Parts: sequence; structure tokens; C-alpha cells
Amino acid sequence: MLPRLDNIKQQRAKLGITQKELAKMTGVSTSMINQIESGRSQPSYETAKRMFDSLATLEGRADPNKAGDICSKEIIKLRPTDSLHDAITKMQKMSISQIPIFNKNEPVGIITEDGVVKHLADSDESSWKKIRLADVMEARPPIVDHQTPAKTLVPLIRYSKCILVAKAGKIAGIITASDTLKMLE
Repeated sequence: MLPRLDNIKQQRAKLGITQKELAKMTGVSTSMINQIESGRSQPSYETAKRMFDSLATLEGRADPNKAGDICSKEIIKLRPTDSLHDAITKMQKMSISQIPIFNKNEPVGIITEDGVVKHLADSDESSWKKIRLADVMEARPPIVDHQTPAKTLVPLIRYSKCILVAKAGKIAGIITASDTLKMLE
């Protein structure tokens, strides 16, 4: 599904390119670009797709950071058979707020500070070693390809707290909110 046509002018302006430059890239006249942006003309699907593809290509060049560039390559993991106590200890020791849970090399869930606090309120300290992460973990975090433009990850990280990064079908890194600050460098 293509974005709305009224986004063309906004995207073009954001990228700092002229109607003439966009026209040359997409193989249509400058007049046609002007008419499309002003709503006086409706392009064919193919023309609209070429315009959005050209803008997306330029947008990718404008933001050279990819998920693989900003992710932490060292992933601290736990297993579903580990205890809530193991998660608490590792979070404190490593000063981290979430840990993905892997069954062998496959991500199956996540344990977060919020999740831990919820279970601490419902149990006493003596039971923390008995509670298995498989019973209290949250849904697996989203997985993106290592070539995903980094700036597209910000809305996702606000929702999910962390993102796993895959390369060649294997988990190669993790992105947390603090990793998104690397885009500012």
C-alpha cells in the first residue's frame, strides 16, 4: 500500500529536493509533479510508486544509520527455565531494564523491569527462585532486519522497549531506547 499522495510534497520538501529533481528521478514532467502535489492530477499507480520509491531511496541516503549500525552486538540473554531471581540478579548486575529470553537460539519472550515489579508485588522473596521465566515472560520483542533504517525504529522502540536485530536469519543484536541516541551522533 502506498502512502497518501499529499505526502509527496512534504517528503520532497523534507529531503530538500525540487520538483524538477523529483521529476527527473521518476521520469515525469515537472508540470506533472506540480499538478500531483497541488491535487489537480491523479498519477497512475506506476508513476506514484516510482515517486514514492525515489523519495524512499533519497530518505535512506539521508539517514545512513541502519539497525545493524546502532544495535548492541552483545545480547544478554536468559532461558525460559531460568528463575525470576536469576532475572532480577542479572538486571541489577548489568544495570539493564529488560532481557530477552531465548530457547536455544530462538527468541521466545522478554522479561522487563515492569514485569518483574508486577511479580514481586504478587509473591514473596522465597518464591522468586521457584518462579520460571516461561511462566512470567512477556511476548517476544519485535525483530527487524539489520538493514532497516534506524529512524524508522523510534516509534517501535517507544512501544516495545527493545528490538532484536536479525542478520541472515539469526539474531545479531539488540536495540534499546538508549541505543537510539546513537543516531544523534
